[in-house]
Amino acid sequence: MINATQVRKGMIIKLEDDLYQVLETSHITPGKGQALMQTKLRRLHGQTLHDIRFRSKERVEQVFLETMEMQYLYQEGSEHVFMNTETYDQMKLTEDVLGNGIKYLTPDVVFSIEMYEGKPVGVNPPMTIELKVEKTAPYLKGATQSASNKPATLETGLTINVPQFIKEGDVIRIDTRDDKYLERAKN
Repeated sequence: MINATQVRKGMIIKLEDDLYQVLETSHITPGKGQALMQTKLRRLHGQTLHDIRFRSKERVEQVFLETMEMQYLYQEGSEHVFMNTETYDQMKLTEDVLGNGIKYLTPDVVFSIEMYEGKPVGVNPPMTIELKVEKTAPYLKGATQSASNKPATLETGLTINVPQFIKEGDVIRIDTRDDKYLERAKN
């Protein structure tokens, strides 16, 4: 247990038997009365956002998660099968545990799976990933590099903005933190 004033961005805390990731914190000191800690939290199951205020004297339970590297294998019905890269044990994860990680599911990609008390609670994709462009508008002749980007749908169904020179069938590298195009992958 820690004081509410010690809550920091990135921490995992437990409230009412649910786990939350701290996205933002702000220490508020009113002119009169007790100081408060304003937080923006994301529930790990369900991905919902919550704004919660704590009094400075309140105590919060900080949780530490175990992480394991697991390789994505395939989809089986509504579940996705991952394999531990060290022990070769397999685990099935549902879409609510995968959260935003579902946008990057391609075979053989290694994900970081967060575990709490032996149960998966979150999935983190690698920082960058290579995906094939399935659908995009054709190249506009005379378009300059400073011209606006065009939307492209990738093999996983994710749609991002790409430069004009990218065409269908190209493999591109994207940043998974903000779904931004980085470069065309070397073939």
